[in-house]
This record gives sequence, structure tokens and C-alpha cells, in this order.
Amino acid sequence: MVAQKLLATVQDFAPSIIARAAEIEAARELPSDLLRDLVAAGCFRMFVPRSHGGLEIDLPSGLEILEAFARADGSTGWTVMIGNEGVLLRALLPRHRFDALYADSPDLIGAGSVIPRGEAKVIDHGFEVTGRWPFASGCLHSKWLLANCVVTENGHARPGPSQDVPETRFVIFRTEQAQILDTWFSSGLRGTGSHDIAVERLKVAHDDTFDLFSGVSSVPGPLYVAATAQFSLHIASVGVGIAQHAIDDIIALAGNQKRRLFAAAALSDTPVFQHALARAEIDLRAARALLRSEAEAFWATASAGRIPTMAEQVRCSATGSWVVAAAAAVVDVCYKAGGGTALYDSSPLQRHLRDIHTLTQHIGVADGWLTRAGAFLLGKDPGFGVA
Repeated sequence: MVAQKLLATVQDFAPSIIARAAEIEAARELPSDLLRDLVAAGCFRMFVPRSHGGLEIDLPSGLEILEAFARADGSTGWTVMIGNEGVLLRALLPRHRFDALYADSPDLIGAGSVIPRGEAKVIDHGFEVTGRWPFASGCLHSKWLLANCVVTENGHARPGPSQDVPETRFVIFRTEQAQILDTWFSSGLRGTGSHDIAVERLKVAHDDTFDLFSGVSSVPGPLYVAATAQFSLHIASVGVGIAQHAIDDIIALAGNQKRRLFAAAALSDTPVFQHALARAEIDLRAARALLRSEAEAFWATASAGRIPTMAEQVRCSATGSWVVAAAAAVVDVCYKAGGGTALYDSSPLQRHLRDIHTLTQHIGVADGWLTRAGAFLLGKDPGFGVA
């Protein structure tokens, strides 16, 4: 099975990735040789359609693979996630443009930003784009960038799908057409190279743009529907991987007869720690199980040829938000149990803490998704302003 083979490949990579975690952080991006090896192993063609040379791995298996990457290193897991999921957005382009992008290779790595910080001014046959966008993870090694823009015409923002919400469109352009600004000095996920990108008065053809919310995939198959709902599950899988590594590390630390200052017994012999560890491990297994269940439900619906309803998509996003919060709580338990040792750069626990709490800030897993899911349960309008 293709997915199991790729998972085994990731597990083979894991020890070397773990050993290079500090190097990845210091470089603020994946080392070029590691990236090259991951590309050669097919790790960035996971969601590319088979018709275009990709693996087209099902969503539940894809989450398992992303978790395995993040368990090795949070920044690597995040970077691989971003490099893979962009194809779901590019599938919203006209089919001839999608085909052209993947004509040479299935290993098209992209990056971009969902925040509408740009202006797409309507011109003949397309748009003139100006803007600066943050959080473009992996932009330094990407071939194409995408960015979200407010559409303007005759000096005014065009109205969008609801009152007081302007029309937005994503635009794509080659990386060399943009300026990459060295801004990624962050608390966590430091190795993702999530710099700002900027363009000024860039001409973009209409066929190189798409509407994220009303667009229809030009690529058939269940992977290419309701991209934003799937993204929250991707993020959650990375969070679960980070939390699992934290549990691995606190168990290893306790196994070395770690003893807290003034403690009467070693950490591993302390009932309070034993209870907290068991609770954290069960909480993580529960979060993983819910994530898997939601992914399988989504996949069953999409595989049956039905686009998930808006309520179902919001439930996916709310599930991702809850799973990430649960994973962060698990990491907090592990970090606290590590005591003073966990404070130092030599301890991976402090990195897991920084990584998971950087991940929780992503709009795709914001608390607002839980509010919207609750509104749907009550039969109310969930609203779609800021999450």
C-alpha cells in the first residue's frame, strides 16, 4: 500500500530528523540536503493526483504521515504539511493551468498566506496585485507562491458574499516575482521559514486566481473538496505529533532517574507524576482517535461524491481546534514535569512547548470554529467574520 510505504519511509527518516532538530531551528528552515532527500522520497507529492504523478493518499492516511513527521520535529512536520496541502488550493485553478503547473514534475512545492493583506485591482484580462503577506511557511524553497487579496474596482473594494465582507481572491505567481522579507524570528516552529512575501503592481492573469470559498475544484476526487476543512485536520495532526514527542521525552527523562529539587523520590517513582503522565497519554490518545474519526467521516462523505455541508465542514474545523488545544495541554503537562531541566535549550521539552503554542495561534484552529460549530448545533447563523 502506497500510504504504508511512505509512512515507513518517514519513520526511517525520523532518527536523523530528531538529531538535527537544533540545526533546523538555528537555520530557520529545513537544511537543503534534508529537503532534497524528502523530495526524492516522494514526501511532497502525498496529495498530488495520480494522474499527475502523485500518490493521492487518502486523508486519514495522510494525517498519520503528517503526525509521524511532526513527532520527529515540529518544524519539519509543519513544512511538509504546507508543501503538501497547497495542491488542494491549486486544484481550484482552471484545469489547464493546474495541468501546466504539474506538467514537469509532481514535486511542485508551494507556499503562501491566507491573510487578505493584498489588493487585486481589476484590469483587462486579470488583476494588478500589490501587497505584503506574513506567515509564508517554506517560501524560501518554494517554486510558486499564493496570496490572498481584496478585489478592488474603480478604487473601491468589490462586495463579497455577505454584508461588510469584501470579495477576496487568491493569486498565484512564481517565487522569483516576489520579494521575500527576512521576518521569521519567532518563539516556535522556528525552522519553517515562515517569512513575509511581497509584490508591487504585479500583473496576474485571471486564470491564475481563484475564490477559496465559492471555487470548484477542477480536479476530480475526494481529496480536492472542501480544502479549508481538511487544513484544520492537517494542523491538528501536526499538533498531535508534537505532543507525542513531548510524552516520549518526559518518559525518557523520568527513565534517567530525574529527581526534582527537594523531592523525596525520583520522578518516575512519584505517584503524582505517574497519574499526570497517564492522564496526558490518555488525553492524547483520545484526541488522536477523535481526529481519526472526523477524518474518516469526512473521507466517507467525499468518497461518496457528496460535498460536505457547511455544518459538516465547520465541525471538521472545530474538531481540529479542539484537538490542538488538547495537544497543547499535554505538552504543558510534560514541560511542567520536566522542572528546571526543561528551561534550557538542551531540553527538547522547551522546543515542544514553543512549537505547540505557536501552532495554536493559527487561524485554521482558532477558538472561533468552536463557536461556529455551537451556532450550527443551535440552528443559528454562525457568521464568518474573524475567527
